[in-house]
Amino acid sequence: QVQLVESGGGLVQAGGSLRLSCVASGRTFSNYVRGWFRQAPGKEREFVAAINWSGGRTYYAESVKGRFTISRDNAKNTVYLQMNSLKPEDTAIYYCAIHRGSSYSTKSNDYAYWGQGTQVTVSS
Repeated sequence: QVQLVESGGGLVQAGGSLRLSCVASGRTFSNYVRGWFRQAPGKEREFVAAINWSGGRTYYAESVKGRFTISRDNAKNTVYLQMNSLKPEDTAIYYCAIHRGSSYSTKSNDYAYWGQGTQVTVSS
């Protein structure tokens, strides 16, 4: 059974940093695109970042480009999201996800597996 577990969320002041981790278990996902999404209260889930199988290609939403960095360690079946210069508008539940294949996508429907989410709250 595939399971994704996120960690690293919390409360931070604006301008601060957090590092999210997402460990996958149940099978190996070395060849799959992995991504991060977030959902703020009253809003739809939105794409944050994605990374290809090797880590050589990364993709970001415009709102986080230059502040967030996605990376992965295939040996640990883990993907990370380093978040710097956090803003109050970054407050949301952050979800990691695994794509159905090796193609990049910003659409949540293209991702087959999801974690339970971790809360990130940025105070002003």
